[in-house]
Amino acid sequence: MKIKKVLVSQPKPTSEKSPYFDIAEKYGVKIDFRPFIKVESLSAKEFRQQKVSILDHTAIVFTSRHAIDHFFNLCVELRVTIPETMKYFCTSETIALYIQKYVQYRKRKVFFGATGKFADLVPLMVKHNTEKYFVPMSDVHNDEVKDLLDKNKIQHTEAVMYRTVSNDFKPEEMSDYDMLVFFSPAGIQSLMKNFPGFEQKDIAIGCFGPTTAKAVKEAGLRLDLEAPSAAAPSMPAALDLFIGEQNR
Repeated sequence: MKIKKVLVSQPKPTSEKSPYFDIAEKYGVKIDFRPFIKVESLSAKEFRQQKVSILDHTAIVFTSRHAIDHFFNLCVELRVTIPETMKYFCTSETIALYIQKYVQYRKRKVFFGATGKFADLVPLMVKHNTEKYFVPMSDVHNDEVKDLLDKNKIQHTEAVMYRTVSNDFKPEEMSDYDMLVFFSPAGIQSLMKNFPGFEQKDIAIGCFGPTTAKAVKEAGLRLDLEAPSAAAPSMPAALDLFIGEQNR
């Protein structure tokens, strides 16, 4: 199968130095960027139906930058003013630094884990066990956070503040791609929702990560490229090798 046109289900890179652009130039292929999914905030009305008061809490737990964006945006819509005494616990330093977009960063009230894993943030929260923690979450989440906080007897409340929804595509938009690249099971679900009669035929499908690979197979699709691997630790590296082999 000759690859001439690829759809990468992510936002277009902001840097001109992205390896995707190098691949397009190297092989003379066209690479389009368009997410199959998008993340949006709940409305103030939807949030209020959960009957949760943010200001009853003394600390917020953030597991992603999405959580930060939607938490603060929804607070504006709810007309909730976050006090300066509020503490923030983040799974990584990168996420902690992102808080600066919304509040003044003070080390005495911002804490973060060393590895990016939630389990490694918990001991830090245990040290501050008098806090009442609020955990903003997506509508699609596992119970790891709740289970770990319950196990460690940490006072907390979880609330859904944002959701993942499918982007809409027109049927004809999919017909002229030689390859589709996915990064999450939600992307596969969006493909099947937008195109219930989707026939893969000669269209190559690539994905990143084992959970996405599993979703591809469960949808009854053929998986032609899976990253990461020893030879290709990133999707651009894997794509470079794959297109090089197919276009010989």
